[in-house]
Amino acid sequence: MEAPQNVERDVDKVLHKFSLAKQHINKNIDDLLEDLQSMKEDLLSSGPSDQELNQFHSNIFREKLKRSREVTSSLGGSHKEIHSSVSKVGKTIDKNFSDKLLSLSKEPTFENSKRMELLNKVINEHFLRQGMLDIAESIAKEAALDIPESAQEPFIEIHRILASLKERNLQPALEWAELRRDLLRQQNSSLEFKLHRLQFIELIQRGPSHTEDILLYARRLAPFADQHPKEFQILMGSLLFLNQGLQGSPYEHLLEPINLLEICDVFVQDACTLLGLSVESPLTVSLAAGCKSLPSLLNIMQVMQSSSVMWSAKEELPIEIDVGASSLYHSIFACPILRQQTTRGNPPMRLYCGHAISRESLNKLVNGNKIKCPLCPVESSPDDAKQLYM
Repeated sequence: MEAPQNVERDVDKVLHKFSLAKQHINKNIDDLLEDLQSMKEDLLSSGPSDQELNQFHSNIFREKLKRSREVTSSLGGSHKEIHSSVSKVGKTIDKNFSDKLLSLSKEPTFENSKRMELLNKVINEHFLRQGMLDIAESIAKEAALDIPESAQEPFIEIHRILASLKERNLQPALEWAELRRDLLRQQNSSLEFKLHRLQFIELIQRGPSHTEDILLYARRLAPFADQHPKEFQILMGSLLFLNQGLQGSPYEHLLEPINLLEICDVFVQDACTLLGLSVESPLTVSLAAGCKSLPSLLNIMQVMQSSSVMWSAKEELPIEIDVGASSLYHSIFACPILRQQTTRGNPPMRLYCGHAISRESLNKLVNGNKIKCPLCPVESSPDDAKQLYM
């Protein structure tokens, strides 16, 4: 984190100088314009417009010309000083960030047109997820991507509903959840209940004058009582403080803003699940994992270069890199026979007895049309082995 902080410090200094220079430049220019305007008015009031210039007028012009040149020179000096500070930021970036990152990947990863198309689609989807539809449209146009409108509509709807939620307008989200009630129930979603709960709390905040509306809305919460018994009891208990208000009562926590933020998170998660998408953008996840991995990769690269050791394995790293629990999505299988991780070309295979080994181990253990499990006495046919997908 030290490198970004060093750069940020220099950038802050430059921005501060920009601010001071802007004030200084604007003041000098305004003063000069005011001075010239005053001179113009003096000249017009001193005589008719067709009068020839005399020595007095010439002296005034020379004085104002000198003043203009002084201001211009001062502005030029300010510009040079700012330019010097901007150049220093570039040097700080070069000093604090390594230029050896390209050597970490010698494979022409994105030279293949198909891979480049996939990358552009990932970038396009990222901006669709962020609600930046105009940028996504520009990327699709420039990269010649065939993105049908039907693929964009779900993202547009999600961000429209999110915008409404942030303004505490729950109706669009409620309509969306009710329309997909069966699908949400299949994944044990609590979204619809949370929306109704927040709507119920907002009705309570309106006070006893809306008692009838509150009781009618409580009936809409009844179907959720079995699934959320504790929360349902809390909501019904809050009715005891309808007259005095929830503020300062044992139910004050129901008014916390985090309830709305939680609904936004649950809505995005459920919407992405129904669309068959991950909650986080693949581009964001990839960049985050890459940033965490770079320092370790740079260190091991320097060690290997100083030791004259070549990194020959293309599909596995020479060291284990901790990218955090949030970036672990599936298990890694290590073959108990060869004691190495499986790959796409050498996947894990489940034997008839239930034990798993790598395909390479399976091929080595085949004897005729039989294979004896190395972990138990069961013999089976190699054809009975099934590939495992993790």
